[in-house]
Amino acid sequence: MLDLFLSPANEPENTSGEFTLIRCSRRAMATTFEIAIPAGTHPDPVAAATDALDLIDELEDQMTVYREHSEVSRLNAIAANHSVEVEPQLYDLFTRCASWTHQTEGAFDIAIGAIVREWGFARRDGRVPSDRERTDAMNRCGFRHIMLSPEQRTVKYRMAGLELNLGAVGKGYALDRAAQRLRDEWGVRSALLHGGGSSVYAMGCPPGDSRGWLVRLRHPSYPANSLGSIRLRDCGFGTSAATFQYFEYKGMKLGHLIDPRTGWPAAGTASASIVAPTAAEADAISTAAFVLGVAGTERLLRLKTSLGAIVLPDNLNPNSPAVVRNLAPDTYSPPEQFAPGQVD
Repeated sequence: MLDLFLSPANEPENTSGEFTLIRCSRRAMATTFEIAIPAGTHPDPVAAATDALDLIDELEDQMTVYREHSEVSRLNAIAANHSVEVEPQLYDLFTRCASWTHQTEGAFDIAIGAIVREWGFARRDGRVPSDRERTDAMNRCGFRHIMLSPEQRTVKYRMAGLELNLGAVGKGYALDRAAQRLRDEWGVRSALLHGGGSSVYAMGCPPGDSRGWLVRLRHPSYPANSLGSIRLRDCGFGTSAATFQYFEYKGMKLGHLIDPRTGWPAAGTASASIVAPTAAEADAISTAAFVLGVAGTERLLRLKTSLGAIVLPDNLNPNSPAVVRNLAPDTYSPPEQFAPGQVD
């Protein structure tokens, strides 16, 4: 079994003893990315994993807002003045993000860089903006202010000062692209890829187990506690939580996950995990699920039945169970201390 942690300082570990993993890792996107390939399943797993990690470096250089030369930084600088042509796969990501914003009724939105900046989370230095600062920033937020032209593959901002920030989807997108390279260019059929333990893509299954990769989910606030275990095969998995990026204000815990609809940090959810066909979608919808909470996520999953969810309400009781939806018993196993009836 592999342990998945919400902390970017920790990494999955093989505890099964049934096979050996060749593991290659690298720092990127402010976390540690790792590619684990079972020994004996590929003639040169290190070369394959290294090439995939090189691609992740290239994608960070394209998407980051912390480098002025990146493609996203260039968009933020000039797209309010005129339409800008975008690299094809990045443009495709933008179109998917637009769809996810619509499906989640705005609970996921990559066009909220202005409000994230006002809250100080872009610098990892949280602060509470004034009402005027928040209002002004919110006027410069929202995918509704972005025009996508598929024929020319261009992006235009309707609002000066609008900023895209792919932090809520970039890691998953990078994992999808890395998995595609492993599959198409190296012939890898079995691997587990993750970024910081919170964004995952599972390729195929591990040796001797056609059910998929078995991972255990740790509690966001109580690492000794489990939220259960899950089987992943040819799919993505994303978890959103404000475990580490937050600050205290008037007795409130204000985390880095902003509700795009209000401009305030989302509250009421400890963690939200999503199983989806791609890691990018898993990341995006887990962000929305964190914002929407249990009830809102249940409404969303009635429309998106291909997704599964594990949502933990914010509760001081470390033994409170997570709410699980759209995951079959052979896919998700609750922790032993909880009754099977918690799984729907």
